[in-house]
Amino acid sequence: MAEKRLFTSESVTEGHPDKIADQISDAVLDAIISQDPKSRVACETLVTTGLAFVAGEITTEAYVDIPMLVRGVIKDIGYTDASFGFDCNTCSVITSIDEQSPDISMGVDREGAGDQGMMFGYACRETDVMMPLPIFLAHRLSERLAWVRRNDPSCAYVRPDGKTQVTVEYVDGRPHRIDTVVVSTQHSEDVKDETIRKDMDTKVVQPILKKYGFPDNGYRLLVNPTGRFVQGGPKADVGLTGRKIIVDTYGGMGSHGGGAFSGKDPSKVDRSASYAARHIAKNLVAAKLADECEIQIAYAIGEKDPVSVMVDSFGTGKQSDDKLTTIVRDTFDLTPNGIIERLKLRRGIYRKTAAYGHFGRDDKDFTWEHTDFADELRRRA
Repeated sequence: MAEKRLFTSESVTEGHPDKIADQISDAVLDAIISQDPKSRVACETLVTTGLAFVAGEITTEAYVDIPMLVRGVIKDIGYTDASFGFDCNTCSVITSIDEQSPDISMGVDREGAGDQGMMFGYACRETDVMMPLPIFLAHRLSERLAWVRRNDPSCAYVRPDGKTQVTVEYVDGRPHRIDTVVVSTQHSEDVKDETIRKDMDTKVVQPILKKYGFPDNGYRLLVNPTGRFVQGGPKADVGLTGRKIIVDTYGGMGSHGGGAFSGKDPSKVDRSASYAARHIAKNLVAAKLADECEIQIAYAIGEKDPVSVMVDSFGTGKQSDDKLTTIVRDTFDLTPNGIIERLKLRRGIYRKTAAYGHFGRDDKDFTWEHTDFADELRRRA
């Protein structure tokens, strides 16, 4: 008898309060690292009604006008009207910046990890970009919702804050059909519920599901389930950097070490080693050495080499997990500097990672998505 299960993942638009914070933190990082690639940056942002507060530890030779940069990000996202309760022209911008702790700096200066912890990477065959289907579709729906807001005059009532959610039915471990789609979009006060539902179905959901091979086969659609979403953005909810770590990664599929990405320069292994782990996992799957793969890498602060590396192929490996782990350790330099050099991480590429996922994106700057080591891994196996 077939085994059936449901799995759900969510995404959020760039106008979600937490994503505003992520984008501001990464925009600060980009501005600094573009001028001084060796900068140490740990930038956190809080946004709420009428206020953006930027704090952190930054050691750099660069100069950045942070208030002007913050307002530019908020404007780009679409918060340009004071009636939203948060906008680029009237919000206050407060900064509190110190230098990196010398105790941390001492370890990084000798090419060690900037912190302890464990990081995970994951890949599978459910999509062409080797991402789980639920999070992949949720991201594409959020992107589409933002596109409709910006480009379709008939949807001028759509506001920047929004969420999507996709539930996929799996049969014997494989995606079978879309069970439920949820779209929640902030909107103006004067639009009718029926109009929102129709537009979200015909202009957001159907185009994405059809594009990826899922015609209307009876999925349940929930649009603004509470019935109203007028008040949104930072006026409705405080936004904080690093509070959407599952949205940023694999949608709950696989494991997560707990560290956020945005606002952190690549000497922080929370970010760089997570990118490296995704790169390794994706290349193992691309090399057809596994159909599903998770990598764990762990570090001690100040130490160059990881304290552990683990490959878990969930029983799909063409070699044993021990053998695959040995191949990975022999193939990849997993020191912080080795990762930074291999993936070219000292560049101002990070703001665009801060919405719609850090993984599974078709962008040449996302070097951790390249399958450039697949042939080498296949040869070593």
